[in-house]
Amino acid sequence: MPPHSPDAPSPETRKTADALWEAEQSGTPCPAVRDQLPAGDLSTAYAVQRINVERRLAQGRRLVGRKIGLTSPAVQHQLGVDEPDFGALLSDMAVPDGGTVPHGRLLQPKIEAEVALVLASDLPHPETTLADVLRAVDFALPALEIVDSRIANWDISLVDTVADNASSGMFVIGGTPVPLTSVDLRTVRMTLTRDGEEVSHGSGADCLGSPLNAAVWLASTLAAMGDPLRAGDVVLTGALGPMVAVLPGSRYETVISGLGSVRVGFASPAPDQKAEQQ
Repeated sequence: MPPHSPDAPSPETRKTADALWEAEQSGTPCPAVRDQLPAGDLSTAYAVQRINVERRLAQGRRLVGRKIGLTSPAVQHQLGVDEPDFGALLSDMAVPDGGTVPHGRLLQPKIEAEVALVLASDLPHPETTLADVLRAVDFALPALEIVDSRIANWDISLVDTVADNASSGMFVIGGTPVPLTSVDLRTVRMTLTRDGEEVSHGSGADCLGSPLNAAVWLASTLAAMGDPLRAGDVVLTGALGPMVAVLPGSRYETVISGLGSVRVGFASPAPDQKAEQQ
């Protein structure tokens, strides 16, 4: 994320952050926020993101890494952009492999399969190279990112999703580390299943040509902003295939060739919640 600005956030910036914060706290999505911010102003959108991340850190949560979004050329074209975005991963977003997400924990969850990288060393250079990333990565893991939006009906532009922490929700990573010397991330194949039925598939090449390319972009971008990736960070490198909506009561598993598998479930509503929804 961008470093602290010497200037206090504008009233519009704080108002936008407040709207997204209230949506999360209340469980009721808010309208799109793009009209509250200068058109196409990603710097201000990231300032909104920072305000709410800092609120979470003040509550005792811990920054554990970053996620990269918009790595699919098709999605970039849809939003009229030519580069990814990023958001913060916090400690309370992590779900154990095989765990279950409580019903109501997220507002409008969707799920996608990704490659996660865990760093052994910092990446402090604004012009990070692929060699820098290869040296810095400790190991790779299969991952599921559970994306979410505080904005009603996923009515988002690039400014909306950046302000909303890149539509972050929760994430799950596998437990068997794989060194990069043992896998070619560009050629890995991914399948994502819901209750045993395939709902998405793709490959490493579908993520900016390779998940490592996404990691180079993120490392360079964050270093240029004065907030570089650090040793121990988890990096979710971006979707390997289309994301799918989450169905309560279902279980999802991804298998990524060369990396293994990871799975998560979503609880059904309690009987009293079902009655309220009817």
